[in-house]
This record gives sequence, C-alpha cells and structure tokens, in this order.
Amino acid sequence: MVITVGGIKGGTGKSTISTNLAVWLSRQGHDVLLVDADEQESSSDFTAWRGETRNGELGYTLVQLTGALVRRQVELLKPKYSHIIIDTGGRDTSSQRAALFVSDRYLLPFAPRSYEIWTLSKVLSLLAEVQDVRTSPLQTFSFLNKADTRGVDNAEAMEVLRENEELNFVDFPIVSRKAFATAASKGLSVFEHTPVDEKAVAELNVLFSHVTK
Repeated sequence: MVITVGGIKGGTGKSTISTNLAVWLSRQGHDVLLVDADEQESSSDFTAWRGETRNGELGYTLVQLTGALVRRQVELLKPKYSHIIIDTGGRDTSSQRAALFVSDRYLLPFAPRSYEIWTLSKVLSLLAEVQDVRTSPLQTFSFLNKADTRGVDNAEAMEVLRENEELNFVDFPIVSRKAFATAASKGLSVFEHTPVDEKAVAELNVLFSHVTK
C-alpha cells in the first residue's frame, strides 16, 4: 500500500504523522519505505537522528525523492515493500502531485484553526484534478491533527471537514501533546518513548488502524 501524507498548508504535523506511521507499520513486521518528498526534509532529519540514537537500527528504509521521480521510483519500488509512506510537505508541489498519482491513500491532517480550514478549496481543487486523471479513485482520509484538548475550535473545524464528502473526514483526532516532540528529539516514535504517553499512543493506534485496514 502506498500512502501519501500531504496537504496545502504547512505546520499541520505531516512529518510527525509520516514518521510515526512508518515506525508503527515496521513494528508490526512490515517492510516499510519512507519517502521524503518535502523540501524541508523533516522526515530525513528525524531518520538521521534516529540512526544515531539507535545505532543505525531504523526499522524502515528512507529515500529522498522530488518531482516526477517520486512517481517513477515509487512505481519501481512498490514490489519490494509492504508499505510506502510519502511525506510531501505542505504545498501544492510537483512532488505531491506525482505522489498522488501512484498512491492508494491520501492522508490530510488539518490543524483546528480557521486559517487551516481556508485551504480547503485549494485541497479540493488539487484532489479533483488528480481524481479526474487517475485510473482508479484515490482514497482520502482527513482528520484533525494538533487538536486542542478542549474548546470550540475542534468542533468548528470538524463541522467544516464533514461538509466536504470528498475529504472523507474521520473522527479520530490527534491531540497536540508534548510527547510527540519529546519522542522525536530522541529519534523515537511515541510508541517507543518511555515513559509512554498512553493517550498519544491510543489516538495514533486508532487512526492508523483505520487508514490502513
């Protein structure tokens, strides 16, 4: 399965989702390829630090690809891996478009803020263009990431996402927690960090189980 984590707005936690998903799948015994197609190279930086702190034991393979190479190389590499995760960053780039042509699923994290929701029209436009030329439909999942523990912003954002059926909103929010940054600073996923943040782990388990089933 090829899964792209993307969107139009930066700062929604795409690399955090991508790296934690790669580790989650690898811990289940899958051969996983993580493709860093983001100019900021956050997944690559995380993986480099992970290699240092874990004596080179990553649990997955990482490659950097951009532009049309994303599509061509992923098509070649698909038979070699159980799952390929593509971190495309937060802009409408040639890398993201190339990834969407070769992906089975498209994960769209949204932060619960009004300026994040304003990007919906651009996301819908991109999705419509890609769906129109694909031979089979791209399955999409949108969800709240960096969600608040309380307040009205979550509810307002979820209402807007639900109104757009093309985005296939799933009500499995990932709350903004210190555990994500703390784990990443050690080259770890929240599944590996101790002490374990049970809430963070539970939230990701539910989301990842749903989008990969």
